[in-house]
Amino acid sequence: MKIAFLTSGGVAPCLSASVGRLTEVYLNHYPESEIIGYLNGYKGLLLGNSISFPKSLKENLNNIYNFGGTPIGNSRVKLTNIQDCVDKGYISEGEIPLEIAAKQLVKDRVNILHTIGGDDTNTTAAELSNYLKENNYDLTVVGLPKTIDNDIYPITQSLGAWTAAEQGAVFFENIVNENTTSDRQLIIHEIMGRHCGWLTAATAFEYRKRLQNISFVPEIGITKEKWDIHSVLLPEEDIDFDKECERLNKIMDKYDCVNVFLSEGAGLEIIIKDTKKEGGEVLRDPFGHVRLDDLNPGQWFARQFAKRLKANKVLVQKSGYFARSAKSNQKDLDLIFELSDYAVESATKGISGVVGWDEENNNTLSCIDFNRIKGGKPFDINQDWYNKMMKEIK
Repeated sequence: MKIAFLTSGGVAPCLSASVGRLTEVYLNHYPESEIIGYLNGYKGLLLGNSISFPKSLKENLNNIYNFGGTPIGNSRVKLTNIQDCVDKGYISEGEIPLEIAAKQLVKDRVNILHTIGGDDTNTTAAELSNYLKENNYDLTVVGLPKTIDNDIYPITQSLGAWTAAEQGAVFFENIVNENTTSDRQLIIHEIMGRHCGWLTAATAFEYRKRLQNISFVPEIGITKEKWDIHSVLLPEEDIDFDKECERLNKIMDKYDCVNVFLSEGAGLEIIIKDTKKEGGEVLRDPFGHVRLDDLNPGQWFARQFAKRLKANKVLVQKSGYFARSAKSNQKDLDLIFELSDYAVESATKGISGVVGWDEENNNTLSCIDFNRIKGGKPFDINQDWYNKMMKEIK
């Protein structure tokens, strides 16, 4: 039995741990199996670049859980975007990426492919699996759901998201002290989340939990109110800009600062429209997603709020790369172990799909059919913990 691993998309606090746990289970229960990892995701598969996992790795696997990132590298490649694959030199003109990838798997005699990534990674895996079956090559593909956005249908909790929220809170615990560098200070904490505000909401929740453990010094102005969050902006909620500015102006007048937690997808359509109106270009990645780093939502909101709040200093800070590159915390490790163990069980039974808690089936741990996997799942703003937090903030 030959197993291949592939990690793809952006990094998240689960990739190294997932590779480690899968390797551990296979080496313990299937010691004769051969394991390889394709380097830099689908790019490595197209180019035939891979590394072998030696049996001696079994003695050193515990150390992999101390690392973020991924030992086999990532890339953003869509196998059905032929022109992009040609332009990047992954294939030659006239070649078909799915066919090249399939031939490489056949050449490498791979029986099981584990893809660790978000909806794009796993829907691409589904396309590859279907292509191979249509061409009479039996390959089992089992994915693990990685995304700090926690926005994959129908999966209740994606790997790495809990850690990212915790690390985003740690990040802001330092950044918030910048509110002492000026009067009328505006801080915008921009958090990843293209379509889904879960990570922003969860990061805010984790940060406010951490505030409970801090002893403040109100006698000289070091108060919980000044260090607290004053606004949370999510894609799932309409923003009444006039009303929000009126509310935040009162906070600015009272505490001399305003701290905003902003999901990068909040107000996205307005920002795109405004960018085009001003003659700017809206760039997209190979999957058709708007390149948010180039669009820079945090700076757009900073400009709008700065005028209306009469801020004397504005600071926009992004916790995304800090949070997503962390090693898994214990809560995520427990989930990674549970899902990885089930992924091996499914793969060895020849069942393809993405492993996760299926929210459409009573949160049962399942190997979910690829056809049911898609991204862009919105955050449920009606959850009790979120509504309680927002009542306290507002």
